[in-house]
Amino acid sequence: MQMIAKATEKVRVRFPPSPTGFLHIGSLRTALYNYLFARKHGGEFILRIEDTDRARSVPGGVESIIRTLEWAGIEYDEGPQLAPSPGLRPSSPLGRGEGEGKGEHGPYVQSERLDIYKKYAEQLIKKSKAYYCTCTPQRLEELRQAQMERKEPTRYDGQCRKLSNSKLQIANSSYVIRLKVPRTGKTKFEDIIHGKLEFENKLIDDQVLMKSDGYPTYHLANVVDDHLMKISHVIRGEEWLSSNPKHILLYKALGWKPPQFAHLPLLLNSDHSKLSKRQGDVAVEDYIKKGYLREALINFVALLGFNPRADKELYTIDELIDEFDLAKVNKSGAVVNFEKLDWMNGSYIRHMPLDELVTLTMPFLPTDDMKLARKVVALEQERLKKLSDLSEATEFFFVEIPHYEPEILIWKKSPKESVAPNLQALHDFLSDYDGTWDANALESAIKLWIEQKSRGVGEILWPMRVALSGRLASPPPFDIAAILGKTRTLARLEYAIKLAKKL
Repeated sequence: MQMIAKATEKVRVRFPPSPTGFLHIGSLRTALYNYLFARKHGGEFILRIEDTDRARSVPGGVESIIRTLEWAGIEYDEGPQLAPSPGLRPSSPLGRGEGEGKGEHGPYVQSERLDIYKKYAEQLIKKSKAYYCTCTPQRLEELRQAQMERKEPTRYDGQCRKLSNSKLQIANSSYVIRLKVPRTGKTKFEDIIHGKLEFENKLIDDQVLMKSDGYPTYHLANVVDDHLMKISHVIRGEEWLSSNPKHILLYKALGWKPPQFAHLPLLLNSDHSKLSKRQGDVAVEDYIKKGYLREALINFVALLGFNPRADKELYTIDELIDEFDLAKVNKSGAVVNFEKLDWMNGSYIRHMPLDELVTLTMPFLPTDDMKLARKVVALEQERLKKLSDLSEATEFFFVEIPHYEPEILIWKKSPKESVAPNLQALHDFLSDYDGTWDANALESAIKLWIEQKSRGVGEILWPMRVALSGRLASPPPFDIAAILGKTRTLARLEYAIKLAKKL
């Protein structure tokens, strides 16, 4: 059964990304699961920016995260806000800003909370739960190499643990602060997804809590912030499961009650390796640029490791909120099947109102003509898997004359000498045609004319399709002609006739 906070304790969850680039699709899933859980239980969803690893932070990283969450419709109740953007300058994140961001537990950007972390690190020193370490990087590397040669786990050997924790110890020295992990016993906790777990304390490293530059590590900042922000449930990726014993020990050392934990399964490539950029796009921004719809991507990501019903694949966000249950999230890794994403996206595209779809596809079309765009999108709507497909699929509508090799005008084993006369006859018929110029009317008229002239259907319609599209595969020629209009249709037939005469 899914564990939730007691009735007297409000559900509060957080999504704490690092601004190291674009938002990873796995991070989107983590944000989404936190959001669904909060909404399911009437709780609050907090965005916190963990930017204490200054070497990996990139300019614009915070803005990118916030904009992507906005695009995904994942609205946070507390967190940093973006300052108004004067002119064309990019907005900047406000951790403090007006009222310390959005919420009462800010700042929500960790680099603005350094004094807080320092306070609790020193408190741990005073309680003998942590200690100063002055070991040089050179000594630590030599220690690591020696342990590797002996095929031992690589961890700190505790040399500075035995020294006094006086200010004298660190005078004129570069130092870090390490957690003093108990050498005996076990650290136990229960995970909502993985159940009861325990770790031997003797195998847990004396983790660095404060770095020599005065910035906290993830471990200290994470625990301090989760406590001060009153987080009830920590829902994060499985890669942090091995670090959780250190966090439990930190809570204990500080005299705080830990939140409930749920570690989500890894996302895997089709070969069951960890999802990585080397094997495909992993940034949400990549999927937005390719024309995946928000509804499809959210639906797809939600089912990576969780599916409430075997007979249903497509869910609205409200349905996902109603159905979401952490206890039903799989323990094993979730294979990311991009073919399924294409199917989902195509399904959403097919059911989208045409005018809304046209608006979304305009960035993918080389025209500002909404009337023409509407006709083209209506023709392709049933076939599209993603909006970017429209560019290549409909390119021939937006050129004066498509260029192609004359050989593809030949229908199967028909004599090549018959192509030009057949196209000329079709051209003459359409020149004199004064009926309605739409797909249905053109199809009826041309097929009747073919029958009356006792010509082969393929011998006429195949070269017509190629003449109008320049392709071996395209929509039906009647649909293309209807969109091109009479003048452009006849011009393309004339060009094809010239090519056919060279066969």
